[in-house]
Amino acid sequence: MPESSTTVQQISAEFMGTFVLVFFGCGTALMSGGNYVATALAFGLTVLVMAYAVGRVSGAHFNPAITLGAAVGGRIAWRQVPVYMGAQLVGALTAGLFLFTLMHGFPGFDATGNLAQNSFGDAGSGYAWWAAFLLEMLMTAVFIWVILAVTDVRNEHPALAPLAIGLTLTMLHFGSIAATGTSVNPARSIGVGVFAGVDAVAQLWLFILAPLLGGAIAGFTYALLFGRGAEDVPGSGLRFVRIQVAPAGMAGPGAAAPGVGAVPGYGAPDQLQEQWNQDTDEGQPPS
Repeated sequence: MPESSTTVQQISAEFMGTFVLVFFGCGTALMSGGNYVATALAFGLTVLVMAYAVGRVSGAHFNPAITLGAAVGGRIAWRQVPVYMGAQLVGALTAGLFLFTLMHGFPGFDATGNLAQNSFGDAGSGYAWWAAFLLEMLMTAVFIWVILAVTDVRNEHPALAPLAIGLTLTMLHFGSIAATGTSVNPARSIGVGVFAGVDAVAQLWLFILAPLLGGAIAGFTYALLFGRGAEDVPGSGLRFVRIQVAPAGMAGPGAAAPGVGAVPGYGAPDQLQEQWNQDTDEGQPPS
């Protein structure tokens, strides 16, 4: 069992991962002139790379909606939620500040409405606010269902989890850039939105509430839909949706013991999967 990461290490991992996500994802949208393929791949690849890099430290959330879904779903203690979200917001805002500064290297650049911010209605594509809300909520729920599934202790190939997560984020961008610019991440929206003018700031409410609601729905329903592979992390989840798992050694859908001689990442948990399935107080990171 690897040594648990400290809170400082988790803050560093979440800050760095969110910074890289926003800087390279939104930066690609700006530098490519809004090319859909390049932008979608940039967001997906940054998550994939950073999940492989620091997923063992923090679980590689990089997104307040993921952190909320993980807490509701019993994968992370509620006391860790403000720590994770704070690191994510600071990382995103730092990336937004860098992009705002660097883009002024182009003569005549104006950041107002032009910093890869998310938008709807008259300030964006014309997409109706209610449709934008439903779209962002649904996409975030799908995203977090996938994340909870590929990091489930029952998943026999956890080494492929970052790949699946990155490709899912790419897929979501392909399906929604034209409508909202694709958020599914309040930190991503806030990070550049606050530097993109009054209209962008006024629309942030949707890109905060819709992803958080989608994340909560995914966390709440995952075990109900697909069962639970491990007990809730102490201090997490919602008691009235708790599902009992089979005791160790018992056959059945709740059993999650790795095979004898299994290699981490292929039949046995790797460090990323263990970050998402800590089932004892000892498995919690020190404060």
